[in-house]
This record gives sequence, structure tokens and C-alpha cells, in this order.
Amino acid sequence: MSATNAMTTTVTETRSPQPPQSAGAVHAANAPGPQAAGAGNTVASQHGAPAKLQKFPKPPVFSDKFEEREYLKGRLALAFRLFASNGYEEGVAGHITLRDPVKPGHFWVNPFGVPFGHIRKSDLILVDSDGNVVDGGANRLLNVAAYMIHSAVHEARPDVLCAAHCHSLYGRTFSTLGREIDIITQDSCAFYKDHSVYTSFKGVVLAKEEGLNIASALGKNKAVILQNHGLLTVGQTIEGCIFWFNTLESCCKTQLLADAAAAGRGGRPIEIDDEDAEFTFKTIGTPQAGWFAGQPPFAVLERQFGSEVFQ
Repeated sequence: MSATNAMTTTVTETRSPQPPQSAGAVHAANAPGPQAAGAGNTVASQHGAPAKLQKFPKPPVFSDKFEEREYLKGRLALAFRLFASNGYEEGVAGHITLRDPVKPGHFWVNPFGVPFGHIRKSDLILVDSDGNVVDGGANRLLNVAAYMIHSAVHEARPDVLCAAHCHSLYGRTFSTLGREIDIITQDSCAFYKDHSVYTSFKGVVLAKEEGLNIASALGKNKAVILQNHGLLTVGQTIEGCIFWFNTLESCCKTQLLADAAAAGRGGRPIEIDDEDAEFTFKTIGTPQAGWFAGQPPFAVLERQFGSEVFQ
């Protein structure tokens, strides 16, 4: 039975997000949360005085890899429902992959042509390192571009559990500028020195070399802007990866609006200085912060769709 641990703080106590009950799941108690960011029990405030830290839960840990697989596949199905609700779907474009915990050289992905808003856990397909579909639902059609991009990313980044790419409106619009976002809002600090740009476009990614080039441009970052194409984010958790995508999409929208507004006044948006951007990144830009911040929309959709998405 999975253990449930309350979020603790020096002032108050609230209930932490809870994954489905599982005999193989073990939860970490009183784990350092987003504000800890490698610190102990205190962190320097902007004024130099130590600030008390809250304790946040960590992602569930499983003793049984097969149970972990089933849990994560359910989260991946929810991720597609979330992308659908956010309006990220453009025809049959877009894909989110999950490294398989049982066979780490394989990944789960959406079958080609199935609407994001219809995807259930049982619809997902398992792809090996050679691009063969070896398990999954009735529709086992694989998007070749998904394989070319994601196989290269997962191979280059063994720390990555999940990778997401689609042609969201503001991401693909901003991508035509061929540059990084400016650090002009608190949210954008999550990508401070942690995103890059792939300054090439050679059409639909149908060649292995193009996938390798995208993975190389991503580097050790959490996100890469694909010029004339869209966004790609990665994460050590599904929730983190999806939260980074949603946040980067929002930052692209903010950047476009801010640039237009500033240009109308003959100026530029005010950027956050490096010291404050780095401080904020350590609070909101860590893998733990991304996982925790990504919980609420998953909880909303889990309640909305009930058990249907987990079939």
C-alpha cells in the first residue's frame, strides 16, 4: 500500500497530492521542495536573512517496475488530455514520450492519428530503439517524426523520463524569430540559462540526422525552441515536462505581447537582472519544482475524466 505523507511546514500543514494506491509505490517523506533547491533547512532571502523552508513531497518511488509502468502510462494519458484541453493539437502533429521503466531503451508514445482528447492508457504504443512497435493498443501506427526526434533525445539524455513536442500557437509563432525568450517575468526565470534554440528547419523530421541535431541543440537544457517549428521540453517526471511546456508556451505569448507593446512605445521590455533571475530559477526552475507545480492540472483532469482515461 502506498504511503501518504502530509506536506509539512513550520506554520501550517496541508495534504500532499496523492497518486493512485499501489502495493509497489513508496513515497518520500518530508522531501526538500522547490524552495530547497539544493539547500538545507534555510535559504538566503533577497535581503540576506535566512528564510524558513517548507517541506514538499517528492514523486512516488516504486519497488515494482511493472507497477511503475502502469502508473506512468496513466499519467501520460492524462498529459495528452491536458494538451488537448489547452488547444495544442494541430491535425496529427505532436507527441509526448515516456521512457519505459521496465525496458529503458524503449519509450511509450501516442499512436499516429488518434486525437489527444481520446487517448487512454491502453491506446499508448511501445517503441524500441530501432523504431519497431512492440506493444500497445489496437492502432499501432507510429509517427516517424516522433521516433526520429524522441529516440535521439532519450538516447542523448538518460536523465529524461518524458519529452514533449507539439505545434502550439504561441510557441510556433515565437519560433519564427529564431531566438531565446528574454527573462522578463518571474515565470520565464524557470528557463534562465536552461533553454536553447535549434536554428535550422529542414521540413518534417524524417531523417535520423535531424533528430540527432535537435537532441544536440537541446543539450543539457529543459527546453529547446525549434526554429519555424515549435517547442520541445523534457523532464525527469511527466508532470514536470508538461509543466515546462505549458510555461514556455505562456512565456512565448508574453514575449510576443510585451515586444509589441514596448515597440509601440519606442522601447523594449525590462529584463530581470542575472542575480535575481538565478535566485528565482533556483526556486521555480528545478525538477522538483516542475513536478510539484504540474500536479494541479493533472488532478483536475483526473477528476474530470475519472477511470475512463486509465482504461
